[in-house]
Amino acid sequence: MAPAKKGQAKPEVPSTGHEWDGIREYDNPLPRWWLWTFYACIVWGIGYSIAYPAWPLISGATAGVLGFSTRGEVAADIARVAAQNEGIETRLASVDLDRIAADPELQGYAQNAGASVFRNNCAQCHGSGAAGAKGYPNLLDNDWLWGGSLEDIHSTVTHGIRNTTDADARYSQMPAFGRDGLLEKPQIAAVVQHVRAISGQEHDAALAEEGAAVFAENCASCHAEDGTGDRAQGAPNLTDAIWLYGGDVATLTETVTNARFGVMPNWNARLTEAQIRAVASYVHGLGGGE
Repeated sequence: MAPAKKGQAKPEVPSTGHEWDGIREYDNPLPRWWLWTFYACIVWGIGYSIAYPAWPLISGATAGVLGFSTRGEVAADIARVAAQNEGIETRLASVDLDRIAADPELQGYAQNAGASVFRNNCAQCHGSGAAGAKGYPNLLDNDWLWGGSLEDIHSTVTHGIRNTTDADARYSQMPAFGRDGLLEKPQIAAVVQHVRAISGQEHDAALAEEGAAVFAENCASCHAEDGTGDRAQGAPNLTDAIWLYGGDVATLTETVTNARFGVMPNWNARLTEAQIRAVASYVHGLGGGE
């Protein structure tokens, strides 16, 4: 609609026919600056779609004529950093484990690299602070199922525990004394009281005395006669206050009845030798390493 000339009444803008609560919607044209901005955005969008990856496809996305890739940039950055660290990584992978701590540069690199490896691969189970959770060992204390020396930790990380993918994985299996009918329920109740007795917890003295005989006959071969465990078999110490699954009556009964079978993957299939040594050094240095 042409604008009104001077002295003439401005013609009324036609309505769109929409009305809400007495408020009419008029068919005013959009401002020119808005229209040009809108058209420019369309042109820019078409140009971007041609130049850069933009439209998702079934198994990828349009590549764009410039060949730009954020994944490619990240891969290039990783390759650049890897090239810079190649020398010290080679040293870390080849030096004797007990010599890492004697080399300040190597030890510093191992601690920093190990912390990164731990956060990316281990924290999901052992916690960001390595304090563990129910069923996942605390790596900050000095209670180790398979040993806490640097060599022991390195071996555990390398081969894992009870997995089926590494022939050298640390392996032990506790019998399911109740599920497999090896012990009757009264015997299980008695041995649970014995375990609570040797771990310094409240217990039924009469049942604990009965449980001592059950323990000696069925449990001492792995956990030792005094219940202090055997790291060669991954058998935990039952005399301290540290429990992987819990030391209350219900949890101990469940453990004896159905057994436990925690699995840790072998990291030699996912990490380099330098990364394994780095994370082993990091864990060893958290405070619980022997």
